[in-house]
Amino acid sequence: MSSDWTKEISGCGLAGLISRSGAKICGEVPIRAIANLRERGNGLGGGFAGYGIYPAYSSHYALHVMYYRDAAIDQTEDFLRGRFAIEKRETIPTRPTEGISDPPRLRRYFALPHRTTGDPSGDPDAVMSAVMHVNEDIDGAYVFSSGRNMGAFKAVGFAEDVGRFYRLDEYEGYTWTAHGRFPTNTEAWWGGAHPFCLLDYSVVHNGEISSYGINRRYLEQYGYKCTLQTDTEVMVYLLDLLIRRHGLTIETACEALAPRFWKTIDRPDLDPDEREVLTALRITYASAMVNGPFAILFAHSRGLVGFNDRIKLRPMVAAEKGDMLYIASEEAAIRVMCDSPDRVWTPQAGHPVVGWLDESVVN
Repeated sequence: MSSDWTKEISGCGLAGLISRSGAKICGEVPIRAIANLRERGNGLGGGFAGYGIYPAYSSHYALHVMYYRDAAIDQTEDFLRGRFAIEKRETIPTRPTEGISDPPRLRRYFALPHRTTGDPSGDPDAVMSAVMHVNEDIDGAYVFSSGRNMGAFKAVGFAEDVGRFYRLDEYEGYTWTAHGRFPTNTEAWWGGAHPFCLLDYSVVHNGEISSYGINRRYLEQYGYKCTLQTDTEVMVYLLDLLIRRHGLTIETACEALAPRFWKTIDRPDLDPDEREVLTALRITYASAMVNGPFAILFAHSRGLVGFNDRIKLRPMVAAEKGDMLYIASEEAAIRVMCDSPDRVWTPQAGHPVVGWLDESVVN
């Protein structure tokens, strides 16, 4: 192998943290963490998701939209006014940043669906339907974040430059995730950067989803449309389907996505009831099983989850300090966020690390 061979086949960097007590953390913290993983990316994508960042509009869905055509703005806003009561519409604040060029038009809308079902979450299926319509049917418009009291911020560039561009040092949240991208099989464009989001779910990912084709076909049966040209998009939709719509726990959903091997399920010393459950999950969710090497950080309004593939082909480290949980691709990123953690460990393959927001915290 030549000495100038530089492809990093396990690239992409992840970092995330949650304050279980709901304490607000400045967006500068995840920026510094992901900057310490700069060598895992190549400047072709970076992004962040923050939770608790919109307290003044915490009951509204924050729709972040990127526009590549002027005509798409009017078309999208006409559509949104027909589906939502829009409380506030504004340009997403940015600052000129070296390394970030040719941005699309970036706007956000704080809105509630007109159609309601009595659901205290404000009819999430109506929001999901609207997101799918915009992303598939309006040329040059993409909704890249659609949760409540949370938002995603992503672009083509190194992650720390993306954070500066979006002025994340001016935001505070109780959960943050960050991603530095090293794309290998898909286009590098703003919509294809991580995180991928739907409602309050967001995913950042290191690895490859080799089952993308069958996962996509499975999701399309339930109304999901994969339009952002990156394999990771299926992961966030699968989590939304299994957890929100099918009612699985996070741990059970992770088991369905990365199930035990059959040789493990067939072991004679396995409890028969557990074997029955594991068998049912593998059969029921065969088309939702995710193949390929992956490490993901999955965030939602009540927590943060770190999760590896079944044989841990991508790195992940976790740490705790007081009420804080930190997860990253490398311990180096954690040490930037917390220089003296109480505990540091390497999560087991296929077993999620879950950090929950305290039930007493209103977000």
